[in-house]
Amino acid sequence: MPAGDPPGAVDEGDENSIAVRLEQLILGADRRYTPFQAARSAGVSMDLAARFWRAMGFADIGQVKALTEADVLALRRLAGLVEAGLLSEAMAVQVARSTGQTTARLADWQIDSFLEGLTEPQDSGLTRTEITYPLVELLLPELEEFLVYVWRRQLAAATGRVVRAQDDVEMVDRRLAVGFADLVGFTRLTRRLEEEELGELVEAFETTCSDLVAAHGGRLIKTLGDEVLFSADDAGIAAEIGLRLIETMSHDETMPELRVGIAFGTVTTRMGDVFGTTVNLASRLTSIAPKDTVLVDEAFAEELGRIGDAPVSEADAAAAEKAAEEGTGEAPPSYRFALQPMWQRPVRGLGVVEPWLLTRRG
Repeated sequence: MPAGDPPGAVDEGDENSIAVRLEQLILGADRRYTPFQAARSAGVSMDLAARFWRAMGFADIGQVKALTEADVLALRRLAGLVEAGLLSEAMAVQVARSTGQTTARLADWQIDSFLEGLTEPQDSGLTRTEITYPLVELLLPELEEFLVYVWRRQLAAATGRVVRAQDDVEMVDRRLAVGFADLVGFTRLTRRLEEEELGELVEAFETTCSDLVAAHGGRLIKTLGDEVLFSADDAGIAAEIGLRLIETMSHDETMPELRVGIAFGTVTTRMGDVFGTTVNLASRLTSIAPKDTVLVDEAFAEELGRIGDAPVSEADAAAAEKAAEEGTGEAPPSYRFALQPMWQRPVRGLGVVEPWLLTRRG
């Protein structure tokens, strides 16, 4: 049941149609219940059941007999968590919504990009429709197992971050580095490139960004076509990601120029997304960054200095290096990054901001 489609959206007039057979294969059960019957069987009110289904992204279907035993079990489980006091009703709805939104996007991607490519008509003369059923039958258990594996891995990582948080407040309102990476001139590209070329460019951009962010210990929050949002617990990690993105994209002739903005501060996390002034500032820094550069805010620059990844003062660092060369002082630390203060400028909604240009040192 893809998000947004009613559970009974397939043609019930032809029980042998491929759509009905595929639904039965994927859901593993026949239609048995109307929404009212499913809610009553699960022991929940129709109002609560409707809230759960809408949160998961399923459209209202009236009282069509379109639901299965799995739908009843899902309602019973969510309601049971509320009755046991493990989740509030509002939190249970959030669980339904976050799961529905995430899996809807995954399902759409798999059908649009994965299955469509594998079900091109073959030399056998079979149509795509005729190939789809046996292909789904073979892939379904493997994809299901893989989905559970990845989810458990991600849950373990997220739980570890929460456990390492110093207090309850930090679990929700945390100090993070937040960065945006934005393709320059993307709007002009949309008018110049064919749809297929544009899709390939966006996919390559998102793939490169997600790989680099993950490889260096950050988290990809979301992709917005020509823009990605990422975060990191450590300013040094975020700095490395930002510079790596610029370096990688600049060596790819098929890619437009890139600009990156990063800010550091308190961030509110909800349903896998991040909100707050720090996020807004990172977005604004991205919009004013020259192409192929990384701009950071003052708090980020101070944090890099605090953890020893960049000198607090370039003048002091240069003096220390000179003293070491002359034998009158100790060798300065080996800094990874350099920071150069840029022009101050007013930023809408955030007052006057002093960006810093982030580069590698050396």
